Amino acid sequence: MPTPLAQASAAELQRHLAEFTGRTAAHVRPYGKHLLIQMHRDDDVDTVARLSEVARNKYTAAFRSHTGRWEPLPAPAADLKQTAELVATLLASYLES
Repeated sequence: MPTPLAQASAAELQRHLAEFTGRTAAHVRPYGKHLLIQMHRDDDVDTVARLSEVARNKYTAAFRSHTGRWEPLPAPAADLKQTAELVATLLASYLES
């Protein structure tokens, strides 16, 4: 079960993504030290990206490639809002409903 802090971080990330994309289609789920960004399409759930906490309130982002491997996005570790903005910018087409 995710910790209350992980759940709060997931909710905050989901709000930031909605703000940056203008849509509420992306859902965030805590998974260990990661925050998974998922798109729900019909009956499918597609995990598009993940943020990993590498230090207190510092996150890195990775994109799930077509092979299923996690490919890091080209950016240094940053706070949750900055990382959400990076993901919303670089993966905009994947975050459309």
